[in-house]
Amino acid sequence: MRASPVCPSPARRGKAALVGVALLALAACDGGSATVPDRSPKVGPFPAADRPVAAIVSARWSTEENRDRLNEAGEVMAKAGIKPGMTVADIGAGEGYYTIRLANRVGKEGRVLAEDIVADVRDALALRVAREHLESVSVRLGAPNDPRLPAASFDRILMVHMYHEIEQPYEFLWRMRPSLKPGGLAIVVDADRPTQNHGTPPALLKCEFAAVGYSEVATYDMPSAGGYLAAFRATGPRPEPSAIKACRLHARS
Repeated sequence: MRASPVCPSPARRGKAALVGVALLALAACDGGSATVPDRSPKVGPFPAADRPVAAIVSARWSTEENRDRLNEAGEVMAKAGIKPGMTVADIGAGEGYYTIRLANRVGKEGRVLAEDIVADVRDALALRVAREHLESVSVRLGAPNDPRLPAASFDRILMVHMYHEIEQPYEFLWRMRPSLKPGGLAIVVDADRPTQNHGTPPALLKCEFAAVGYSEVATYDMPSAGGYLAAFRATGPRPEPSAIKACRLHARS
């Protein structure tokens, strides 16, 4: 006697479809693998950062409800000049607080690329993007020293409360530079405290960006985002790695 086929319930079919959409989104970006092969051109060496590096401790630093009550994302996007139709990268996207709100701000004509270096975090964000039907968002796994962004693609690159976790900032910023469109801006949101305490002193941030050929465009106090916002533009030719001089500004209290 042949057993009757067992059909999945509507709930199971819905979940399977959601996972399938998320996996397709990942496959379009980097093959959906847990790790990305190191395809970065072998250049350098780059100078080491003369400061402590904060450990990655969590994909969040506050609840989304608390952050929205302070209008954090709204103020950051306004100060960063993010408008409908722009293409934006969200580096260190975590659970996607900014990714979701950026997608709403740039609209259907814009694009958001969300990147994280932790595979499980990336996968969870891909599921959230699929669940919320954010067709303008793609999700990618980056490398600690290379955000792996396509060249000349972004009007804005956001790094929110993650810069102090970059172990090799000069290489990271050097590899990131070509991904900005002409006139594009790199936006950093961080706390004004030593790097080992999960912040970056503004003078140190400015020095490290300048060492790789970025000019500071503006800096704003951002209490709603727990610190400040700084905007940088790439100016002049990208320096050779051997010409980059490390900042000797100790981020120690």
